[in-house]
Amino acid sequence: MPARTPKSKTARTALIGLAIALPASLALAGVGQAAGAPHATAPRMSAAAPAVKATGLDDPKKKEIAMQIVASAENSDLNWREYYKYLEDIKDGRGYTGGIIGFCSGTGDMLELVELYTKNKPDNPLAKFLPALRKVNGSDSHAGLGAPFEKAWEKAAQDRVFQQAQESERDRVYFDPAVKQGKADGVGTLGQFAYYDAIVMHGPGDSKYSFGGIRKTAMSKAKTPAQGGDEKKYISAFLDARKKAMQSEEAHSDTSRVDTAQRVFLNAGNLGLEPPLKWKVYGESFEIKK
Repeated sequence: MPARTPKSKTARTALIGLAIALPASLALAGVGQAAGAPHATAPRMSAAAPAVKATGLDDPKKKEIAMQIVASAENSDLNWREYYKYLEDIKDGRGYTGGIIGFCSGTGDMLELVELYTKNKPDNPLAKFLPALRKVNGSDSHAGLGAPFEKAWEKAAQDRVFQQAQESERDRVYFDPAVKQGKADGVGTLGQFAYYDAIVMHGPGDSKYSFGGIRKTAMSKAKTPAQGGDEKKYISAFLDARKKAMQSEEAHSDTSRVDTAQRVFLNAGNLGLEPPLKWKVYGESFEIKK
């Protein structure tokens, strides 16, 4: 998942976490990968799991808030649903970047998205591009794609089945693992959001600046609530570690999505991420009233 800068920036930039094996203590499926790295995937469930009551960021209202806050940072826009149709090559070595969380033709997640779409709706505008997507996987090539693919993506984006496929893959690979780990660590809605926003930008794994590495650094500074630690202190330590990870990449050196957004909620003691919410990203102000 490449993290995108706001539309007001001169160019969109990208970062994908390394697809490396996770330590047993990190209960996350593979999320994202660097260009050319082996593709790690989260398993799709073949049978419906027992219903579990949403108690945190997975509550539908809180999940919508999460999507809006992330969109404010990535697109300077709260209306994240406008980006089903997004598709461009941002010249990051990962080919095309598209959709609501930046699926990439060069890293496998775009291929998996189109495979899921085709499984759910065989007769779709993108199905004929599956052979080409398989060939360009792991590269920045547009071979067999180009303008016809771009037009097909735009058409598919109007199809609710394709929109649902994007949402499903977002949840399977990013949102659900982040919330699961947050609950295991005993953090509430804000902490779970901090995890989600971090995994979207940095990917999983146990390298220093991946999600796993950020979490490990935070845990070396403060205990998680599940370990008997103070929730606010732990989240603060996580945000500190997240900020250092962002500063390690020129593309993410502006840390306002932490400093003037998540840190604002934390300092206010709003661990439940309850509206009304006011924050800034890249100097632009946003608000969710209810």
